[in-house]
Amino acid sequence: MFRVLTVSATWLLCLVPCLVFADQWPHWRGPTNDGICAEKNLPVEWSSTQNVAWKIPLPGPAGATPVIWGDRIFITSPNDDGQLLLMAITRDGQESWRKVVAQGNKNVRGDEGNSASPSPITDGRYVWAFFANGVLACFTVDGTEVWKIDVQDRYGKLDIAFGLTSSPVLDRGILYQQLIHGDRDAKTQEACVFALDAATGREIWKVGRPSDAHSENEHSYASAVLYDDGEQKFLLSHGADFVVAHDLADGHELWRCGELNRKSNYDPTLRFVASPAVAKGLIVVPSAKKGPILALKPGGHGDITRDDRFHWWSSPRTPDVPSPLILGDLVYLCMENGDLAILRAKTGEQLDYQRTNRQRHRASPVYADGRIYLTARDGKTTVVKASEKVEIVAENDLAEDLSSSPAISDGIIYLRTFNHLWAIKKK
Repeated sequence: MFRVLTVSATWLLCLVPCLVFADQWPHWRGPTNDGICAEKNLPVEWSSTQNVAWKIPLPGPAGATPVIWGDRIFITSPNDDGQLLLMAITRDGQESWRKVVAQGNKNVRGDEGNSASPSPITDGRYVWAFFANGVLACFTVDGTEVWKIDVQDRYGKLDIAFGLTSSPVLDRGILYQQLIHGDRDAKTQEACVFALDAATGREIWKVGRPSDAHSENEHSYASAVLYDDGEQKFLLSHGADFVVAHDLADGHELWRCGELNRKSNYDPTLRFVASPAVAKGLIVVPSAKKGPILALKPGGHGDITRDDRFHWWSSPRTPDVPSPLILGDLVYLCMENGDLAILRAKTGEQLDYQRTNRQRHRASPVYADGRIYLTARDGKTTVVKASEKVEIVAENDLAEDLSSSPAISDGIIYLRTFNHLWAIKKK
């Protein structure tokens, strides 16, 4: 059975991994890949002048979340010449280095995104950057290129409307990536998932990612997620109407769950953007638009779509872009319009649903120090108390477009707007 945990008990369970990475933010979802951080004494209120430690201008807009290790902050960006860059910025707000990784930035859907939408990832020795045009590169943290590939050369031309925006996953020296795309015809199968030796770029395995999805639904903008509860460990790929669990050793499919796009009322534009969220014994799987959200158990095998043994609950209202946040016995769902739903993790019972900042929300919520941070496209960050009810503590405005998730390290909240990287610190 899924064991209900209070917030305090959750911190006891994750205290060791959080302390190991207390000053790091190596992945777009933070030190434990779940949007949860153990940092304390963080700022609650700020503006473009209040509680700003520093800000540094960036070469161009992007939605990639910064990652942090040691004295370096790593960030990807396009520039005005259409180049795609990887940059390192010091903790005091100085640019350390920048490298041109690829050419040919593509802006999509007006101001919604570009080829620098995937977030980088680091382990303190290397930093990896993937761009939506398929270029994947590894650099040392000092800026020396180690290897670079174009996944289109290895795995076929990417056929996806707005670029392949999935961020890579790193675990124990292995880099995992999903390429869920296609020509909109379910009879042809272009999607795959692969694993590389992170230090060399050598392929360890590659598997096909079959689906009967068609039309726009062959395209996924979500990122893969690692599930690890100490007993079970596998990779979750998400898109094309299914969430699929993959064995880490060779990538073979362990189980899959569908009906994220109801066959009885199929929506040909239900592409996934939000990624699943995981906690011990629980996988919360979003879909898109007016599709459902599912809560699954991790021990499945085969097709578990209609196998009640591996389902906790389902709910008809999913976030479209922000990923869920699981905190103890609560699941927080930040909707694309800024509404916030709070559900009971074990049952799916909705405890509260309230409006916050009614703006486009493209970033995923982050928890730290008893509060949840929700960032919106208009540059406002709504700070909400972590509880069973929606209680807004503060609303902070940087007055610059913002679509990346917050990164938190060493008492500082880093916010990557379209114009600057901001370091927000309590003074």
